Amino acid sequence: MQTEMEVEMRTYRIFSDSSCDLPDILLTDYRIELVPFYVSFDQVNYYKENVDISKEAFYKTLKSGDIHAVTFLPSANDYISRFKPALKEGCDILCLCLSQNLSGSYQSALNAKQILENQYPDSKIHVIDSTQATGGQGLLLLQLAAMQKAGFTLDEAVRKAGILKKTARIMFTLDTLEYLSKGRRIGKVISLAKDFLDLKPLIQLKESELIPYSNVRGRKKALDKVLAMVSEHFHETGENPSEYEFCILDATTEDDADYLQRKLETYLGRKLNLPVFRIGVTIGAYTGPGAIGICFIKHYNYIQ
Repeated sequence: MQTEMEVEMRTYRIFSDSSCDLPDILLTDYRIELVPFYVSFDQVNYYKENVDISKEAFYKTLKSGDIHAVTFLPSANDYISRFKPALKEGCDILCLCLSQNLSGSYQSALNAKQILENQYPDSKIHVIDSTQATGGQGLLLLQLAAMQKAGFTLDEAVRKAGILKKTARIMFTLDTLEYLSKGRRIGKVISLAKDFLDLKPLIQLKESELIPYSNVRGRKKALDKVLAMVSEHFHETGENPSEYEFCILDATTEDDADYLQRKLETYLGRKLNLPVFRIGVTIGAYTGPGAIGICFIKHYNYIQ
């Protein structure tokens, strides 16, 4: 049996499923390990996200014709195969997953945890439902990694994550609701479905829920409205944007991402610390090539 001090001093490794969409440079800097989702275009061939298929190849295929991409979650065995080497080295595990309202990845990780805890009874394995996706999940992951780097224990990081995830938001727009509809993820957003030419839906992701905001006509107005959604949030909540970390989230429209970043930096009065997050296979299958938005989360220093 380990002493209380030995348990307290154990190191831990951070994992996530691939829906977090963290840029490679951040994954490397913080030594975060990913467990990939799978995608298929024909229900015959299956590709691991960021392993067998790149984001560029995914969107090229998606735009090549009447293609319906279907994603598949990591299995418990996928998680076990990634967790086990860390456990063998004597490390504990912290794993952040895509919202369980959007995927069964969280449950797969929990199943892996249950199996491995029997094999490694002295180890801690924490699995967290991010209640977010893509950049929102990624920002929470970065806060966990920053806390680890600052010397927070595993239990301290898990406790703060429970508070932080409630502050995470994604304000975004899509070119079309076609992909959400095909993937049966449309939910309340159905209220935005219109047949009018060039009408762009605006949506918020808050604590696992896709919340319809409005429609606007034209891409430029949609981008401006995304920023207005952010401004309205901070005006209504009374929160201070200087206490938050922000990033731009984009699928394939780099010029639009640059435009939105400039507008956001003007609003904030500071440069963003993070590169643009590219929406990957897991989320891109449901949002399509034209998705773009702003993600934010409170910095861990500003919560108790």
